[in-house]
Amino acid sequence: MTLSANIVIVVLDTSIRNNVATFITHIYSYSNPVKKTLHHAVNGTMTEAKLFAIRCGINQTIQITNVTHIIVITDFIHSVHYIFDPFIHSYQQQSIAMLENLRLFFNKHPSNIIKFWDYPSNTK
Repeated sequence: MTLSANIVIVVLDTSIRNNVATFITHIYSYSNPVKKTLHHAVNGTMTEAKLFAIRCGINQTIQITNVTHIIVITDFIHSVHYIFDPFIHSYQQQSIAMLENLRLFFNKHPSNIIKFWDYPSNTK
């Protein structure tokens, strides 16, 4: 894939210690860092933390002008299915918020794309 100014890469990492989730979001456009965000949350599950990190990354990314292609790289890919799960589940509040952001992104132009890539934490 050739990087262009319209492609934004969101890289996420999350960890939980002593009931405190820490997650960091790096956003890159055309191989240049655009934004780095660090968040902390108390008494949440790893899935909640990951979904919130994905939500923050998507929300920040769709605010960047002329973005047509978003790539989200996460070490917790199995939590992504909750975003698009239409059934009732405990993470639905995060899902609804993300779907609203994605709706705005896709309404800007019908050819806009979002991809989720798995990058396990133990990968060197």
